[in-house]
Amino acid sequence: MPEIKSLVRNVSLWPARLLFPPVCGGCRRIVSQPGTLCGACWRGLRFLERPWCEVLGIPFSHEMGPGIVSADAIANPPPFDRARAAVAHSGVAKQMVHRLKYGDRTDLAPWMARWMARAGEELIADADVIVPVPLHRRRFLVRRFNQSAELARWVARLTRRRFDAAVVARVKSTQQQVGLGARQRQDNVRGAFRIAPDAEIEVQGRKVLVVDDVYTTGATVSAVAKALRKAGVARIDVLTFSRVLPGDFRDEGTTSI
Repeated sequence: MPEIKSLVRNVSLWPARLLFPPVCGGCRRIVSQPGTLCGACWRGLRFLERPWCEVLGIPFSHEMGPGIVSADAIANPPPFDRARAAVAHSGVAKQMVHRLKYGDRTDLAPWMARWMARAGEELIADADVIVPVPLHRRRFLVRRFNQSAELARWVARLTRRRFDAAVVARVKSTQQQVGLGARQRQDNVRGAFRIAPDAEIEVQGRKVLVVDDVYTTGATVSAVAKALRKAGVARIDVLTFSRVLPGDFRDEGTTSI
């Protein structure tokens, strides 16, 4: 009986939950289920919803009609086709990114990916392959995992899309983007990525979804998109967990991840 199986499964988890109780991904209060937020942290999330710029995914304050593009996308067209993010990069969302990235909280990745899959549904439906923004091998050895790859892997698993972490390589060891201004970020990642030679044939003429943890100024994903475009990729979309909204980013003293 399904009910009995469910009961047995729950009972078997009791010892582990007593020793390692599930905690809120934002404030670390004890919660009832793993991968959930407490009520206070949940209210602190700002999910990004329509209406938004069809290119950059920046939310508008009111409906402006179908297919509307923001002034920023018109003035500075990005090298990718569309970008979407699940939540605004502030408060508990920023804490979750920080704990995933620097606190080894890889258990947060599947839950963050669920929100990303919802926000990027139309992008995922068009994607032939999902690729993460790669880490340089030196940083990977220090961190031991790539947070963008964890998110991309879970998005692909939840949506049954192809995942390939070997398409894009980071060939330049860049400094951390934290604290850099918009122009400095662009200079920092210029020429940092290339497409693996054995992957060029596979992605040529295909539709690629690039996954990262945070969209701040777009410098990193733009550098990846330029490398993909050079390899002949037909369509490039970007999906991140959170996004720094216009007006929230400061060139100096930013605390964005």
